[in-house]
Order: sequence, then structure tokens, then C-alpha cells
Amino acid sequence: PLGLFPSHIDAPRLTITNGMMVPNYSSKAEYDRFFALGTTLYGQMTAGSFCYIGPQGIVHGTTITVLNAGRKYLGTTGLLTGKVFVTSGLGGMSGAQAKAAVIAGCVGVVAEVSREALDKRHAQGWVQMVTSDLNELVQLIRSKKKAGVGCSIGFLGNVVAVWERLVEDFKETGEQLVDLGSDQTSCHNPFQGGYYPVQLTFEQSQLLMTEMPDEFRQLVQESLRRQVAAIDFLAREAGLAFWDYGNAFLLEACRAGADVKDPSDTTGLRFRYPSYVQDIMGDIFSMGFGPFRW
Repeated sequence: PLGLFPSHIDAPRLTITNGMMVPNYSSKAEYDRFFALGTTLYGQMTAGSFCYIGPQGIVHGTTITVLNAGRKYLGTTGLLTGKVFVTSGLGGMSGAQAKAAVIAGCVGVVAEVSREALDKRHAQGWVQMVTSDLNELVQLIRSKKKAGVGCSIGFLGNVVAVWERLVEDFKETGEQLVDLGSDQTSCHNPFQGGYYPVQLTFEQSQLLMTEMPDEFRQLVQESLRRQVAAIDFLAREAGLAFWDYGNAFLLEACRAGADVKDPSDTTGLRFRYPSYVQDIMGDIFSMGFGPFRW
């Protein structure tokens, strides 16, 4: 038990801790086993307990995250005018990213492999513009960044293709197009639909993950390595500030053999990119601010 707490007869009888696993047992196999037993879950912070308050919470929390990332890594003190944030995922939790970018005043680019998910967010007004053409996407980013317009662009396709196209553009022009980057695919479950490899279409992935899971796993890990390679290049050469959004992206990239370890860390345990909870939102949590006030 965590402790004994004084209370009263009308108080809620619930103490919650989200998805905690002793590090010695925090392997994927053990997580899957405990999840099947109903003794743990992946949901974190607001998503993992009664304090999850739906769209209000994720929009508020994501907006604060983007603004705080700008403050800590770009030196901004207000709206992120003229800045570009590239990420992926328009599902349940990740769907807030596009709307949050607009509120924060930057250009938000969100890649999504599922047309159904993208069309839903577009119809709801969470995503303002949609394209499936990489060249058009780069043109939109460049024009909106120059205009200093806060807007959201949904890209129908794989985010790895977006990152690699941005690398090509930087090599061609030398212009820094992207300031902030992250990822909100469900990388805690990368081999069963949480992450889609760039080598396949959405439909091809749906078939392969069930019919040939070992081959699908290899493609996912290759895709993760490609994604990290593109991010590393832009972070090193083009001033990109990238962070892990608590979705196990860096963990799974590391397991796939990607170069994500901090070379200055002698323990070999620290990643080269910061964590959303620890490095971006820690001081916000300490204030009890936003949807985390619960």
C-alpha cells in the first residue's frame, strides 16, 4: 500500500497510479501479460484515470505542451508565430495536436495514415487543410510559415515520408522549415496497428500485421530507424527541437536499433531527446495548472 490516508465517510474511495511497472519487469512481454490480466494499462496521466475529461483536456494539455516547448527550446514568450510543428497521429489522444497548434499560433503539420481518421478531424474542423502530396505540403509549410499564420495541415500519408522530404528540402535550399517536432503514434503497441511502416500502404499494413507478423515487425523497425535518421539530421543540421510525447517512440526506436541514445551519458540509459512529461511539462505540473489540476 502507498499509505493510510485520513478521510471521511463521503470521500471517494479511490487511489490510482497509472501503468506502473517495476523496471526489472517492464519488458513488452511482461506488459502484455499484465495487461491481459487486467493489472496494468498504458494510459498515462489524464488518459489513465477519472481525470480524463475528453477533448477539453487533450486540447488544453496539448496547447500548453506546444507553448511550453516553444518557451523552453525556441525562447518564445507568447504565441509561436512563424514557427512550424510537425508530428503525427489524428486519433483519440493525438487528434488534439492540429487544433492546439492553431491556438498556439504556429503552423501545425500532422501526418495520418488512416483516411477515416483524417477525414473525421477535417470534418470536425480540427484540421483546416488536407493534402496527400509531399511537394504541395512543403509549399504550404513555406508559405504559411512566411506569412506567420497559425493553421493546421493534415497530411494523408506516413510521417516518415514527411520527415524524409523535409531532409531533402533542407539539403536543396538550406532553409529551416520546421522548428518543433514530435510523434503521437501509439508506439506502445507498434506491431499491432499502433505504428504503420512507411514501406507499406495503410491497407497493406492491415493485412501483413495479421498474416505475416514477423515480416511486419521487421518493416516497422526499419521504418522507425528511417524516421529517427531523418529527425537526427534535421536536429543536427537544421535546428529542429524534437521531443518524445510519452508514446514510447524513443523506446521502440531504441529497440529497433535506431541511434537515440545520448552520447554524453556514460550510463547508456538516457535518450538524446527530451521527454514531454519530465522535460517540458514538469514545471507546469508543479503549478497544478491546466487539465492536470485534478
